Parts: sequence; C-alpha cells; structure tokens
Amino acid sequence: MSREQIEASLGRLDELTRKLRVECPWDREQTARTIVPHTVEEAYELADAANSGDDAALVDELGDVLFQVYFLSLLLEERGVSDLGEVADHCREKLIRRHPHIFGEVEVDGSGEVLRNWDQIKRSEPGRGDSIFGSLPENLPGPLEARRVQRRAASSGFDPLDRDEAIAALGDQLEAVAQLGEPLPGDEQSFERVGDLLFAAVNVARRLKVDPELSLKASTGRFRARLEAAEELARSAGLSWNELELDQQLELYARALMTEDQ
Repeated sequence: MSREQIEASLGRLDELTRKLRVECPWDREQTARTIVPHTVEEAYELADAANSGDDAALVDELGDVLFQVYFLSLLLEERGVSDLGEVADHCREKLIRRHPHIFGEVEVDGSGEVLRNWDQIKRSEPGRGDSIFGSLPENLPGPLEARRVQRRAASSGFDPLDRDEAIAALGDQLEAVAQLGEPLPGDEQSFERVGDLLFAAVNVARRLKVDPELSLKASTGRFRARLEAAEELARSAGLSWNELELDQQLELYARALMTEDQ
C-alpha cells in the first residue's frame, strides 16, 4: 500500500469504530475498564501469532489490537481528555526522546546500550518517580515482571552476572531445590527456593535475549500437543489414556515425539 492508501484505511477504521460506538448496544456500554481485559486478551493472541510464525494470524491479531487502540482513544475523546491524534503524537514524541542516538548526538555501542539509555530516559520522565522500579506495573505475569525488574536493575548498573555466570547460578538454584526434603503444606523453604529457581531461569532467558513469558507458553504448547497426540494414539488402539500404566503412557508419548520429528 502507498502512504495515501494506508491513511485511507486507517480513516475507514476510525469511521467504523465511531459507528459501532453509536449504533451497537454492546459497544455503547463499554468503558475503559471493561474494554481493557479484552485488550490484554488480544495482546496475548497477538503474541501467540507472532511466536507461531503464522503471518496470516499475525495480520488478523494486529487488526484486533489496532481496533482496541482506536476504541480506547475514542473513549478518551468522548471525555474531552485526548484523542487518537494526540495519542499518536505523544507516542511519536516519546520515541524520538528515547532514541537520542537517532535523533540526537548520543553514540551507542550495540543494543544493550540502547536499552540502558532507554530505561534511564524513561526514569527521568514526569510521573515515573525516583525509584529504580518506579511506575512498574504490579499486575504483570510473573516471568514478565521478573524480566522487567532485572532489566531495570541492569539499567541502573546493577547486573553482576554475565551469561555464563547466570547459567551457573541457575544450576546452583536447581541444586538447592534438589536438596529439599519431603514437601509439607505451606512449606516456606520450598516456596522460596522454587521462586529463586524461576527468577534465575528468567535471568538466563534475559541474557539469551529470550522472552520468558512467550518461551514458557511455547514450551507448554508443545507439551500439550505431544500429550494430546499420545492420547489419540491410545484412543486409536482402543485404550483409555487415564487407565494406562505410566510406562505405557511414556511409550505412547515417545511415539508422539517420534511422529513430531518426522
């Protein structure tokens, strides 16, 4: 599409959003609070599409997220607070401010320095607070929150472990978990050591430039698909998965893995 065609398409989406807000009973009832859960859901679906490498799904989910932006911006406009144009200008100004190596005279040596500068500039902006972790949301998923906290600490200069040391630290935490005795309900030591193990795993992911949230979801998806394939193998043989012995289940699981590799 040309620039003119893109602008026309965005204009049509804006017109549609306004029409739905006026004419659709469900859309008329919505507020920012009721819409945001859908926004979060759409963002997760977008992440899943990007992670799967499905370009058609990515286009579809990007559209859903874009509609969320248009709708929430329209709610601001109705309250006389802001509008889509101001949202776009604010985003543009923020990106210019946080890229002084592009729009200023700052020189950087690699993406790591770009991220450090970004976090430092972000902390200096109004409303961010003086704390290293100021303005960090408290409702983030666990792996994402851990990564954000680690990145904030690193941008302040506190990032003592390189990649190999982070991997070694993960091994240490795994060893500490292995030394735990028989777990008891509410066992604080088990609770803390497992938490430390997961935090160390996120640090390794960060050092390897892997998003721990998306990586974990992908791994969970692979496990689920393999187990479902093993269950289907059992069903095809006239067997009930839940009634099989563990060694039988493992054999079918291995067969599902072999099929996956073919």
